[in-house]
Amino acid sequence: MKIAIPVNEKNIETNVCASFGRSPYFLIYDIETQESNFIDNFAASDVGGAGIKAAQIIVDNEVEALLTPRCGEKAAEVLNSADIKIFKTVYPSAKENIQGFIDKKLNLLDEIHAGFHGHNEN
Repeated sequence: MKIAIPVNEKNIETNVCASFGRSPYFLIYDIETQESNFIDNFAASDVGGAGIKAAQIIVDNEVEALLTPRCGEKAAEVLNSADIKIFKTVYPSAKENIQGFIDKKLNLLDEIHAGFHGHNEN
């Protein structure tokens, strides 16, 4: 099973990025093989629609679950249409959240926000 996490750096010890769509990288982690792969989020600098484009990156990487602190409604629609489950991160680092997911300590993300719709997070 492959999971994805928005991260700030290309390192499994790095913190989870607070913004899914604007995350600089995604960590794709295969639970069976324990392999980590980092991919650039080319949508991070887009003026609008970053969440939707970021969600499509996750779909294209054949991920089954996303671990993130929050997610916008348009991105969630893309992920849900691909049957990707969205779980809320509860630990600071990507590594801790991976273990939390494996240990079934993460809950499904049930607070989907309206999105920022082109507004910068300052």
